[in-house]
Amino acid sequence: MSVQVTELSFLDHLAKKYGLPVPEHLGANASRAEIRDAIQRWGGKAVVKPDILSGKRGKAGTVTIVEDAMEAARALRGAATAQVGDHGARTAYLVQYIPAEMEVYTAIMYDSRLLAPSLTISLKGGMDIEAVDEADKRTIGLDVFKGLDAYQASAMLEELNCPKSLNSLLSRTFVSFWDLFIATGMWLAEINPWRITPDGKVYACDFKGMVDETNYRYSEENVPVPEYPAERSDFEEEMAEWNAASHRGQAYVADLGGRKILPMLFGGGASTIIVETLGEYGGDPMFLSDFGGNPPYERMLGTARRCFEHNLADASLLLILGGKANNTRIDETFQAIADALREYVERHGPVNIPVIVGRGGPRMVLGFLALRKALEDLKIPYLIFGPDTPLTLVAEHAARLANGLQTVGGNGQ
Repeated sequence: MSVQVTELSFLDHLAKKYGLPVPEHLGANASRAEIRDAIQRWGGKAVVKPDILSGKRGKAGTVTIVEDAMEAARALRGAATAQVGDHGARTAYLVQYIPAEMEVYTAIMYDSRLLAPSLTISLKGGMDIEAVDEADKRTIGLDVFKGLDAYQASAMLEELNCPKSLNSLLSRTFVSFWDLFIATGMWLAEINPWRITPDGKVYACDFKGMVDETNYRYSEENVPVPEYPAERSDFEEEMAEWNAASHRGQAYVADLGGRKILPMLFGGGASTIIVETLGEYGGDPMFLSDFGGNPPYERMLGTARRCFEHNLADASLLLILGGKANNTRIDETFQAIADALREYVERHGPVNIPVIVGRGGPRMVLGFLALRKALEDLKIPYLIFGPDTPLTLVAEHAARLANGLQTVGGNGQ
């Protein structure tokens, strides 16, 4: 499964190695004198943040600006026990406050539309990046062997009307960002924002990375993977027990607290890319899931039953999506999902939400036919995509559809 690399791990272990400019920082165990001296050195302001496996820390009110050591100590104690959704903080830390005249967003991730990594840049970074118009972003595909060069980054910045005085510095800095991404084996790395000071210095002021836990490149970095506390929902608890009940087929979920899309996803890194895309386009997914690993019929049937019982009544859209499988039999998994859906309707009555499907792999057509028959028998609207349609496009379509549905009381009613 994928592991999130938080800003604190980035600051402690990665930024200096790859030459990325970052603010100074102190851990929660810093003495009062160290905190006082740091705040004075930083110009009288600092930022307290929780180290937590959740985005939107600022919007959740867990990031605090402080101006003295006593205030910082109180804020550090509070941030160390912060809760964002179902995620709890592991610790807290104090970061140098960086005044900014401009905030820049960058993300590098593997893009199934391009079959390669892509770099996205916007000069309108910050907490509301999701609301930034596509016209204010630029995305290009990158060759994994050639990488990113400063000329490519410079051209993107020119298109976005970046001030000439900053173009060269940002271009070189983004090349270092690429170096981190490719050398560590991450499949997603995001810095939002880069803060540009009034005197033209640039700092990476927030970071999020995703890497597969088995990736040898990241393991060679010797970066510790901390354990983070989390209050698991009843759904997560039940699925964790079900996941542990058999070695055949994964049944992994992580509650995201969303309210629109019920995502039944297949395939590790692809699952997280799908969830990221859903979030980017307002899909508000209920949870992250990975149901790959060639689950037999009974295994997939139990997984689908649990997903539907806990979530289907509140969903606006059901998304069944995964990449092109090598070993997973699509006919078995889709027949199991179809049968679980029939059982749910028998117990609870009609389901009045659309279903979006995308998959590829062995016995795909038989799987599509089995699922289509169930959906038509149950009079549920659906749209099925084959393996030639990129996962991100399917996810974007599902998110836009769910976002446009006028729902009252859940389940499309």
